[in-house]
Amino acid sequence: MYLLYTILSALLCFLIMKWLKRRRYCMDVKRLDGKTVVITGGNSGIGKETAVLLALRGARVIIACRDEEKARKAVREIKARSHNMNVLYMEVDLANMRSIREFSKTFLQKEKRLDILINNAGMPSVLDWTDDDFSMCFGVNHLGHFLLTNLLLPRLKESSPSRVITLTCSSYKYQKLDFQDLNYNLFPFFTYCRSKLANIYFTQELAHMMEGKGVTAYAVHPGYVQSNWTCHYSVLFRILVQVVMFMFFVSCEAGAQTVVYCAVSDEVLPHNGGYFTDCRPAHLRAFARDSGVAKKLWEASERLVKLA
Repeated sequence: MYLLYTILSALLCFLIMKWLKRRRYCMDVKRLDGKTVVITGGNSGIGKETAVLLALRGARVIIACRDEEKARKAVREIKARSHNMNVLYMEVDLANMRSIREFSKTFLQKEKRLDILINNAGMPSVLDWTDDDFSMCFGVNHLGHFLLTNLLLPRLKESSPSRVITLTCSSYKYQKLDFQDLNYNLFPFFTYCRSKLANIYFTQELAHMMEGKGVTAYAVHPGYVQSNWTCHYSVLFRILVQVVMFMFFVSCEAGAQTVVYCAVSDEVLPHNGGYFTDCRPAHLRAFARDSGVAKKLWEASERLVKLA
């Protein structure tokens, strides 16, 4: 009898975990032949799975990241899995504004199109500083992608209709921005939450500024994903988190589905500037829909990255 209870309990736990991890898949079959896609952090995790899925649709895929060895290995894997040889790597370090400017200059010189920009790379909850003395989370997750997107906007507009997709997280709801301390770097989780909220405001203001210019923007929460973000932490923490991720987090392939959905589906077009999760629009807290704050953050970010 105890054995039966044990088996039934294990089966129940398994079914509950499967239910918690259920996700919609992008069913749009649109091809991307002749289109160019840039994916930051495309050498691992959600970024790599997104690269594979878009390469399978015929896109020219450029993965932009800082680690050349990992990037070249990822390029070989993406080519093998997608049977698309039009996949390449370009170096950029989102924690360094000079590197972003050099990447953008090289890209604009070499590439004639940019149809989809996916701001995927990100830093987890860490207390560190970028080369330009910004907190690592805010500097990489928001300011790095803010500068990159602005520098690539000329090519995005020339290639219109084009899209900018920025990955965020539902944890945005736990913090608000403090414009007296945008470089907040005290509690790791809080600084991460603020950077993810900044991604949402950035998407909204970008959509507003590009209205009628052929560039649309979407913020995506991919879900809680079994990726390699734990590499920034201690071995013990990684072991503990791996257990939790196995039980409750979704695969990178499942996490990439909403990114692909926003990249290819025409269903997202009426929701320019919107927030998506699980291949559908999602509700934002009222404070995260404040257009005044979005505009104020854009102007502050321009000053911080010396675009203003």
